Amino acid sequence: MPIFMLTPKEIAEHIAKQAQVKRLSLDLSQKSLSELSGVSLGTLKKFERTGKISLESLLRIALNLDALEEFKELFKPTPFENLSSLDELLKENTRKRGRK
Repeated sequence: MPIFMLTPKEIAEHIAKQAQVKRLSLDLSQKSLSELSGVSLGTLKKFERTGKISLESLLRIALNLDALEEFKELFKPTPFENLSSLDELLKENTRKRGRK
C-alpha cells in the first residue's frame, strides 16, 4: 500500500516493525540495542509494540541499526528547476481561493 494512503499511526507502526526486523537481522536483543543506543529497554519495547517514541530516541536507535542515513532525505527541499519562474507565477490569473 502506498505510504500516502496510510495514517500517521500506521506509518509509525510500520517504522517500528522495520526497526524490529533490522534489529533481529543484526542478531541484537532488545536489551543489547537498549544498551548500545542509550534508549531505555521500556521505551524500546513500547516502540516496537506501538510505534510511539521520541524523535531523539528514534535517531539513537537508527544510528545503532545503521539506518541514520535515511533521515537525511526526510525534508529535502524541492529542487529549483521544478519551480516556476517568478515571471510565470505573476502571469497566472487563476483563482487562489473560493468566493464563499
